[in-house]
Amino acid sequence: MLRPWWLGMLAFALLVAAVFAWLGQWQLSRAVDTSPPPPGQTEQVRPLADVAQPGEYLPEPLVGQRVEVSGSFVAEDFDIVSSRFDRGEEGYWVTGQLRLDADAVGSGDPTSLAVAVGWTADRDEAERAVETLDAEPPQAVELTGRIISDEGPALPGRGAEPQEMTRMSPAALLSRWHDVEGLDVYRGYLTSAEAFGGLTAIHSPAPDERSNVNWLNIFYAVEWAVFAGFAFYMWYRLAKDAWEKELEDLEDADSDDEGADEPAVDVAAGSASPGRD
Repeated sequence: MLRPWWLGMLAFALLVAAVFAWLGQWQLSRAVDTSPPPPGQTEQVRPLADVAQPGEYLPEPLVGQRVEVSGSFVAEDFDIVSSRFDRGEEGYWVTGQLRLDADAVGSGDPTSLAVAVGWTADRDEAERAVETLDAEPPQAVELTGRIISDEGPALPGRGAEPQEMTRMSPAALLSRWHDVEGLDVYRGYLTSAEAFGGLTAIHSPAPDERSNVNWLNIFYAVEWAVFAGFAFYMWYRLAKDAWEKELEDLEDADSDDEGADEPAVDVAAGSASPGRD
């Protein structure tokens, strides 16, 4: 084990273990939030511009944050999202494109936010609400609601309508909206506290308070520590196997030497016998 080759391998194992230890320390530093958001922060209504920016992902502590925003809905951009549950009952959301006021976003670029404006358990009622809102979209409205992360687009199931939407995804809605050239869009969407088109207001409860300890990161840190120990174990196991093999080779060589000497003695003894007779 003290040969140059195995000393070099030990140095390599130490380097690998050091990298794993650093990764474990990094995971631990991310496991505990030293400045968690205060309790009830999501229930304080804040301007949307203070919470999120167009095109950017919504930070996890701010998912479900109540915000306020002003703007006007765009005609013919109302749509239906199915598989929406409200207090355990399955139904539909009606969504629209809210073109935000310039002072609400702090820039002169046109900016839109996807808004869920109401819920219903009846598909026909949802379609009537879409027709009504497309014909007379609410203008100059001031909304409050919760800002939620994009659920991501999804392909319709087998046998479903090709254009059916089952996920609330601003990215998917953007492909259906009108007048989108040069448009900035928020990645998240708003569940409006006020319902439009004769629909029921969406029940959007406050998110659960997050723990300041991320147990998944702690699990990863433990994994990296195990990997670091495994690097030493591999070096020890390989070095020991090589050492034991060398001992076996030496023992085999000694056995061969002893075996070569014994026949010589027998021959000598056998050749001496006839002389004595």
